[in-house]
Amino acid sequence: MSKVYPTAAAALEGLLKDGQIILSGGFGNCGIPSDLIEAVRDSGVKNLTAVSNNAALDGTGLSLLLETRQIKKMISSYVGDCRIFAEQYMKGELEIEFNPQGTLAERIRAGGAGIPAFFTKTGAGTLIAEGKEERIFNGEAYIMETGLVGDIALVHAWKADTEGNLVFRKTARNFNPVMATAGKVTVVEVEHLVEAGEIDPDHIHTPGIYVQRIVHVPDRVKLIEKRTTRPRPAK
Repeated sequence: MSKVYPTAAAALEGLLKDGQIILSGGFGNCGIPSDLIEAVRDSGVKNLTAVSNNAALDGTGLSLLLETRQIKKMISSYVGDCRIFAEQYMKGELEIEFNPQGTLAERIRAGGAGIPAFFTKTGAGTLIAEGKEERIFNGEAYIMETGLVGDIALVHAWKADTEGNLVFRKTARNFNPVMATAGKVTVVEVEHLVEAGEIDPDHIHTPGIYVQRIVHVPDRVKLIEKRTTRPRPAK
């Protein structure tokens, strides 16, 4: 059975339900599964828990689902530059579970590896540690963090073959690979789609066994989060 679907909506058909945990890859505006997020918005599902480093910028990425009030909780590292994210949190309209960035990445990786929990020094002795089990190892305090598994993982890849073997590029490798392994169902939007066998096995970052559905998105506009340019020299 083919893993390739004609549209993002088709790739998500039959998967989405109210109250799900959705993992969304990427870092800021880089490597975010934009077409899949828009398809989630258009589906109308609600009361979602979204796991993502942040919510991108206003008008992009998961902020689209915040605008429509489809997300009830975010599990993230930081609010970043997303105004609606910050506003909903400050008004008490959005629940947020903040995680140190490395801890969030490891929680997702652990979930994908079947590890239910692990101990880390990060956050010990701070507000992050409240309500969590603490143990002493070699004289140092560690807190227990649990692995994260999503009902659906939404992933953006630079290249994939029709069997779902994935290659990520540069900053888009932040969070996408671990989320691809931690979803009960993983749906990938890909810029370049090739036939099975065309990707050198040594270049594959995520094996196709983790991927259930693929949509080819060849012409997606890549957004620049913060444009930095040099002033033109005076003539």
